[in-house]
Amino acid sequence: MSIWVLRGLRDGVVTTRWPAKPDPYADGWRGPARALGPVNSVDPALCPTGAISPQGIDQGKCILCGRCVAERPDLFAWSQGATGPAAAALARNALVIGEPPETDEAVDAVRARLRDRTAALRRSVHVRHVDAGSDGSEEWEIQALLDIGRLGVFFTASPRHADVLLVTGAGAHGMSGPLRTTYDGMPEPKVVIAVGTDAVSGGLLSESEAVTGGVSATVPVDVWLPGSPPSPFGILNALLIAVGQLAGGGKGAR
Repeated sequence: MSIWVLRGLRDGVVTTRWPAKPDPYADGWRGPARALGPVNSVDPALCPTGAISPQGIDQGKCILCGRCVAERPDLFAWSQGATGPAAAALARNALVIGEPPETDEAVDAVRARLRDRTAALRRSVHVRHVDAGSDGSEEWEIQALLDIGRLGVFFTASPRHADVLLVTGAGAHGMSGPLRTTYDGMPEPKVVIAVGTDAVSGGLLSESEAVTGGVSATVPVDVWLPGSPPSPFGILNALLIAVGQLAGGGKGAR
């Protein structure tokens, strides 16, 4: 073993005790905008990505520009907290805040299916990251997670060793083939996480002919994580949800 590894184990600094203990940074993270009431009278042009509709606000399209919060603080506010079940969704339509919420039974059923798919992973989870046309902001947040091996999660360069596919970017057409090849090369069971608003819906580029408007057009998505970009805690929270390790109420790993 390298002497630098031994020194790191001896002298390394633990920057957070999450998920074993609460973390003020995670609890105070500013997430996508949320509606404080009915927004059917709001001009949809207020949002540059079209996230606002009579049904509510689609957090999967929110890029955190803050225009709605600044101009209509009576109707919009920032969501708070990077962790917990509400910070990521198991279904795309669950990100449309304002529609009737999913029932507890439906959410439990989806989590149970994910838990069954990933039961064999236990606490040795290998993650493959693919940039499918990102602006680079999500990659900076992912880099902050490169030391999460202490939680039993490891990044791998080979899809054949990966359990979880972490996808960023709006789904550039040039990356559709490599992304699908990566997904097909992963062994079962496998989980796909769309990281960030671009990966969820295409973001500002959703109408561009250069992208597919999100990565779900190329690979099946299991966990949807909004944010532009989402925080490192949000990404880790989505990983925990993906492997069925997040207990109800966001109380941490198994």
